[in-house]
Amino acid sequence: MTHPALVSSDWLAERLGDAAIRVLDGSYHLPNVQRDAIAEFLASHIPGAAFFDIEAVSDHESPLPHMLPGPEAFAEAVGEMGIDNQTHVVAYDAYGLMSAARVWWMFRYFGHDRVSVLDGGFPKWVREGRPVQSGATNVVPRRFRASPRPQLVRSKSDVVAQLGNAATQIVDARAAARFAGTAPEPRPGLRSGRIPGSKNLPFTQLLDPDAGTVLPPLELAQKFAAAGISTTVPTIASCGSGVTACVVALGLYQLGAEETAIYDGSWSEWGLEDGPPIEKG
Repeated sequence: MTHPALVSSDWLAERLGDAAIRVLDGSYHLPNVQRDAIAEFLASHIPGAAFFDIEAVSDHESPLPHMLPGPEAFAEAVGEMGIDNQTHVVAYDAYGLMSAARVWWMFRYFGHDRVSVLDGGFPKWVREGRPVQSGATNVVPRRFRASPRPQLVRSKSDVVAQLGNAATQIVDARAAARFAGTAPEPRPGLRSGRIPGSKNLPFTQLLDPDAGTVLPPLELAQKFAAAGISTTVPTIASCGSGVTACVVALGLYQLGAEETAIYDGSWSEWGLEDGPPIEKG
């Protein structure tokens, strides 16, 4: 069975209650946004959904935000969400698409291909009058076995080693002003600018501005081409903290580029005062 990267609200509505599917609310809000994702989940979510907290399911030894956890920690966490290696995971978020792609990428990194993103997310679901429920979801824990794919993630030293290498492209999913270094970062203590030689494609450009859904393949291809980004060259995607970079990875996946790597530390690491060189302008 093929598990597409995107599923529609119609597709999911027809399968609510299917024991083979686990819906996850992977909503995450930037530090400068005064919203509580867990409280919003408890107030209203897709029936049967569990909450996937990207801060909780992370490496708590790292000073950087929501870095990948180890395989055992990930397996334990998602097992507690009622997920095993046969479960089809469907992730969504409160924005249409922002952090759900991070959940999608994390499952793929840990060897699980039975994972999709709900196209248009919770906003589209609600606009269409689909059912919702409140409160915590009771799930029966299952056993998940993680099999990491190291080719899907990059460290700071990996990215430094690629600087000036024309055989690899670095794509930054942040807004244009942050990429140019003319807008401040939402996290304090970070320099403004970009990784030298990187290209900019704000993740929002890959979405329909009205529906919040991912653009169709032809339009995706046009967006990447306009930004000077190849769909055949090995790619490292970056952003503020490794979240919206996964939207770029999802977009490339839709175009057949399935091995995009995420720079997990992203600008939260590179932008530190003692970090590597930066460019501006």
